[in-house]
Amino acid sequence: MIIKFLVVLVLTVFSKAAPAAVKYIFEVQELLTDHDDILSSTDAELGEHFEGDMLLSSTQREAIQQAGTSRNGLRNNTKRWPNRTVVYQIIEEDFDEQQINMIEEGMADIANKSCLRFRPRINNEHAVIIQGSASGCYSNVGLSTGDHDDSEEEEDQVLNLAKGCFKHGTVVHEMLHTLGFYHMQSTYDRDDFVQIVWENIKPGVEYNFAKYTVDTVTDFGVPYDYGSVMHYPATAFSKNGNKTIIPLQEDVKIGQRIGLSESDVLKLNRMYCVDKESISYVAK
Repeated sequence: MIIKFLVVLVLTVFSKAAPAAVKYIFEVQELLTDHDDILSSTDAELGEHFEGDMLLSSTQREAIQQAGTSRNGLRNNTKRWPNRTVVYQIIEEDFDEQQINMIEEGMADIANKSCLRFRPRINNEHAVIIQGSASGCYSNVGLSTGDHDDSEEEEDQVLNLAKGCFKHGTVVHEMLHTLGFYHMQSTYDRDDFVQIVWENIKPGVEYNFAKYTVDTVTDFGVPYDYGSVMHYPATAFSKNGNKTIIPLQEDVKIGQRIGLSESDVLKLNRMYCVDKESISYVAK
């Protein structure tokens, strides 16, 4: 069942360093999905990388393991894309025409709801390589130039979208990792909002449910969002098909891969756009 409605959201974003008024006008298409549909859209994200789909440098892994408080979006400004611009290169031979259109639609969705823009790579500048040659859906987290483990040479970063990744919300989910966002359910205060059912988790992958414990990421003052496109589904990494995550609030769904939630949009703009005086975004 598809319910289509127009949401007009006027948000005033305050920052001590740079107050900003940000106005969003965009159309949200909400799809009420059944449990099986949510599972099928996220299976490819639950791979062998950190929390299933994140490529972390040694510096990022060490930071997450240290003491402190961490939340949902990178604090480190050096990990954000400069000039609010993501440079990309699509390996076209890895995708068919429809898949390339979905990648471009994902970029357009983010650009239409923020100050960010995406542009194709010029010459040999650093870029995110959007490929489909490996299995699963995964991405580096934030700008990854100058922070590599085994080489002094600057390497491009990767956003991999295999065949099972082509749902709009999944494409956007991986792009938000590229922009610097971690998963919602690992935020420092998640135990106030969800219960992790450890006995239902596959042995050996319990680390995917650890809370971030370092002051390296932030929620930008935005409350916990069950509807975030960055949230795990209820049966993520389940060994028996039973729930591994149970919301403590009744009548909420988690793990949607339809698209950006209002909170996702707000955090995205607080990460990249709060120093602009006034911005209006209209979805095409």
